[in-house]
Amino acid sequence: MEPWILITIGAATAQTLRFMLQKRLKGMALSTAGTTFARFVYSSPLVAVIALTYASSTGQGFPSLPASFWPYMLAGGTSQILATMCVVALFSHRNFAVGITFKKTEVLLSALFGFLILGDRFTTLTIVAMLIGLGGVLLLSDPPGGVGPWHQRIFNRATALGLGAGVLFGISGNGYRGASLSLADGDVFYRAIVTLAFVTAFQTIAMALWLAWRERGEILRVLSAWRVAGLVGVTSMIGSICWFTAFTMQNAAYVNAVGQIELLFSLLIGAFVFGEKVTAREWQGLLLLTLSIIMLVLLL
Repeated sequence: MEPWILITIGAATAQTLRFMLQKRLKGMALSTAGTTFARFVYSSPLVAVIALTYASSTGQGFPSLPASFWPYMLAGGTSQILATMCVVALFSHRNFAVGITFKKTEVLLSALFGFLILGDRFTTLTIVAMLIGLGGVLLLSDPPGGVGPWHQRIFNRATALGLGAGVLFGISGNGYRGASLSLADGDVFYRAIVTLAFVTAFQTIAMALWLAWRERGEILRVLSAWRVAGLVGVTSMIGSICWFTAFTMQNAAYVNAVGQIELLFSLLIGAFVFGEKVTAREWQGLLLLTLSIIMLVLLL
C-alpha cells in the first residue's frame, strides 16, 4: 500500500476521532462555541512548535507574508470556526454518522459553487452524481418519525446546520489554498504548516475574545475539561497535518476519494461508542450521498 493512502486514512481517522470527542464535550455541559474553542486552543501551540521546528531545521526561516495572504487566511479561519460550530450543534439534532455525512456535502456544494460562480463545466456523469447526492440529502433531511407536510420535515434546523457546515467548509478549504499559494517561498509542506500556524493562532484569539464577551466562564470550563478537550486539540492537529501531507504526495481527487472512509468510521463510532441506530431511510441517504461524493471526487 502506497504511503499517501496510509496518511490519508490516518487523516480521516484523526478527524473522526476529533468529532467524536467534540460530541462528548457537547454532552459535558459545554456550549457549542466552547466545544469549538477546544479544538483551536489546544492545537495552536502544537502547530506553532511544529512550524518553528520545521522552518528552523530546514533553514527556511520566517516566511515573507504578502498582503494577499491575510484575506485568504481570515476567510478560511472564520468560515472553519462557523462550520465546526454547525457540525457540533448538529450533533444535538441528529446522530453522529448522519452529522458527519451532512458535513461531507462540502464536496457537492463546492462543485455547485464552481459552476455558478466560476463557470466550471461538468460532464453528464458529474451532473448525475450531483443529482444522486441531492436525493441522499433529501432522505437525510427527513427526520425519523417526522410528521406533517414533507417540506416542513425536510427544511428543518438540522438540514440548515448540515448544509451550512458543507458551504462553510468549502469556503474554508479555498481560503487555505489561496493563503498557502500566496506564499512565494518555501516547499509545499512549509507553506502549508505556516498557513496552519497563523490560522489556528487567529482562531484561538478570535474565539477567546468572543467567549470572554458573550459566554463568561466558558473558557474556564473548557480548560477544566482538559482531559477530553486536550485530545480534541491533538487529534485536530494530527488530522490537519496528515491532510496537507497527503495532498502534497498525491492528486487531491484520489486523496478525497480515500478520505471518504471517514463515513464508515463515523458509522462504527456512532453504533459502538454512542449506541446510535441508523434507520433504513438514513442508510439509504448515507449510501446515496457517499456514492455521489466518490463519483464527484473521481470525476472532477
